[in-house]
Amino acid sequence: MHSPHDPYVRVRGAREHNLKNVRVDIPRDTLTVFTGVSGSGKSSLAFGTIYAEAQRRYFESVAPYARRLIHQVGAPAVGEITGLPPAVSLEQRRSAPGARSSVGTVTTLSNSLRMLFSRAGDYPPGAERLDSDSFSPNTAVGACPECHGLGRIHRTDEQLLVPDPSLSIREGAIAAWPGAWQGKNLRDVLDALGHDVDRPWRELPPKDREWILFTDEQPVVTVHPVRDAGRIQRPYQGTYMSARRYVLHTFADTKSRALRAKAERFLTSAPCPVCGGSRLRPEAMAVTFAGRTIAELAGLPLSALAEVLSGAGAGGEETVRVLSGDLLARIGTVTELGLGYLSLDRTAPTLSSGELQRLRLATQLRSGLFGVVYVLDEPSAGLHPADTEALLGVLGRLKEAGNSVFVVEHQMDVVRRADWLVDVGPLAGEHGGRVLHSGPPEGLARVPESATRRFLFGEGPAPVREPRAPTGWIRLSGVERHNVRGVDAAFPLGVFTAVTGVSGSGKSTLVGQVLAGVLADRRAGEEPGPGARYCEAATGLGAVDRLVQVDQKPIGRTPRSNLATYTGLFDAVRKLFAGTDAARERGYTAGRFSFNVSGGRCETCQGEGFVSVELLFLPSTYAPCPDCHGARYNPETLDVTLNGLTIAQVLELTVESAASFFAGTPAAERALSTLLDVGLGYLRLGQPATELSGGEAQRIKLAAELQRTRRGHTLYLLDEPTTGLHPADVEVLMRQLHSLVDAGSTVVVVEHDMAVVAGADHVIDLGPEGGDRGGRIIASGTPAQVARGVGSRTAPYLARALRG
Repeated sequence: MHSPHDPYVRVRGAREHNLKNVRVDIPRDTLTVFTGVSGSGKSSLAFGTIYAEAQRRYFESVAPYARRLIHQVGAPAVGEITGLPPAVSLEQRRSAPGARSSVGTVTTLSNSLRMLFSRAGDYPPGAERLDSDSFSPNTAVGACPECHGLGRIHRTDEQLLVPDPSLSIREGAIAAWPGAWQGKNLRDVLDALGHDVDRPWRELPPKDREWILFTDEQPVVTVHPVRDAGRIQRPYQGTYMSARRYVLHTFADTKSRALRAKAERFLTSAPCPVCGGSRLRPEAMAVTFAGRTIAELAGLPLSALAEVLSGAGAGGEETVRVLSGDLLARIGTVTELGLGYLSLDRTAPTLSSGELQRLRLATQLRSGLFGVVYVLDEPSAGLHPADTEALLGVLGRLKEAGNSVFVVEHQMDVVRRADWLVDVGPLAGEHGGRVLHSGPPEGLARVPESATRRFLFGEGPAPVREPRAPTGWIRLSGVERHNVRGVDAAFPLGVFTAVTGVSGSGKSTLVGQVLAGVLADRRAGEEPGPGARYCEAATGLGAVDRLVQVDQKPIGRTPRSNLATYTGLFDAVRKLFAGTDAARERGYTAGRFSFNVSGGRCETCQGEGFVSVELLFLPSTYAPCPDCHGARYNPETLDVTLNGLTIAQVLELTVESAASFFAGTPAAERALSTLLDVGLGYLRLGQPATELSGGEAQRIKLAAELQRTRRGHTLYLLDEPTTGLHPADVEVLMRQLHSLVDAGSTVVVVEHDMAVVAGADHVIDLGPEGGDRGGRIIASGTPAQVARGVGSRTAPYLARALRG
């Protein structure tokens, strides 16, 4: 029995995911780092066991009704945990925040700024004082009535809705209408209303054309469908909806990304003419502070906003000093984490997962909590090495405030500063799940089977590789986009190029938007697109036959999308099951083994494997399906086996296990081998897209691309492909990317990992800082040349990596 004041968190019998009955003691009030290769089990220990158990205890102490919630979702698979304080999790969330979410709302800095304007703003003579809600575009009292607080309005016109006026309505003149029955219904309703659906659009009276496309009326008429052969179609009541109304309704309300994208093609977006894009009512915009409106201050980089507040607060009234002082202190934490280039109105969906996590970390630092365990998921993700020092300072302050800081991390500079190190491994999946070392970091030197050891202690110098010679160049001149202003950039072809720079320096803008944009514009027969708007001229594009842009966006937004479905592997697996004797005897086709269509799936959960449980006064939760218990299929489908495994059991296999299981099956082997090549052998075939990190999603996309037959010169663009990867896994991925270059392709990566940059053929370094203080090319050339650059924040770290 341990004392309630036990200085250790003691875990006994942890079996979550691949953990093998783990027993470990971790001291409280320390900075403890969990390391190990991707899929080794470190997140299962830190998040799936320690944090999950702390959360379970919290819910269990709230109320009996909340206790029911926990019994349904299940407790972590662990024997006992003692000495566990309350926990706060700061994960890199996979769900995308809403369009109304911003830097200001995530950090709650917007609340303080609105209070400053409400209490200390300069009001027009005779104007009534407004409360803080009146300065928020997300409230009814503050939002501009025209754009509802979005700042932009969407409009359409006849040219967009009817691109080919020579067609009749029956022939599909109104391109914005939906397809299938819904489009036919609208055509039949128009016919019943007396409009000529067989005359060319341009010959219809202007008044009729205007009504058909733009009316807000929704008349209901009786429709007598034309009878098809062998089918009886009865008259029905049909409602008309104009093309504009349909497009706006679809754009605003649909959950389908494809339908939303289609609707967007028929819309133009422009700043709201009433609020000018400020999103606020005129009454709020009439109030100023330090001579600026709240929209103007929210649009400034946080570093610039701090300067304005410092000037206004000095020598001002007590209210101004207190409110601006609080804002300055909280902004200081955000800028300390290297995010001073962000503005309060920057929308959350445009932020990387690493930026979002650091914003939440800054908020926690100001919360004043003590005695809790903070569990963080790779806080250094997306950070330039120069910014890692500031991150370590913030983590140190959290610890000094009386908290325990548990960090899952791959960045060796963070690991070296830990008080305590828990190394999990030795490998991924079933070959991992053991604690190899728990103690001070220097003790890992005595653990030969650890994959982390050689990177932590720098065993052996970095291999020297002679840079490849370019086969040509893409040259961009006069680049103008975001903070990249008037820049000329040259990207070599036939080599591996790394683009570096501190967070917000313009790397993703230059590569992901401008370079990708000009290459996409080059498709034959298309009008000049975004790339043409972003730079004055681009040369050398003709040498590239194909562009492959691999980003970190999710491969799907629902659990129905997974690794097997995205790569096409599942099609091969279902055909194999359909080819078994048992399936042929029963007449089962490959469709029977899909959990997305009725027939073979469990109808109770519709093939999801879980059901939603509605809870009064609490968010809905999910519980395993009571009929299939998470298998997704009905019993008849699960009667069919392939080499002793059901389709549900095959989906539970890791990529590594599946490679052995499907050995000798070419259709499956190719997909599995490319997934292994990019270091994803630990993932389960049926692992839902919602459980994948951005780095994992990016590597799955890369694996899907690698399966395809390569034709001509391909240019691969990747945005931080090493995110979430242990250095040992980075080596595996880099071998794959360099093999693409050896085969005649070009690879351009945006990257912070100096080991990757040191192994590149060419480096482009942006900076010197982020935001308005960045956006310039500081140095370019071979890694050795850039490492000698003056004024580059990357140079000293790159020089250290080259020295090993």
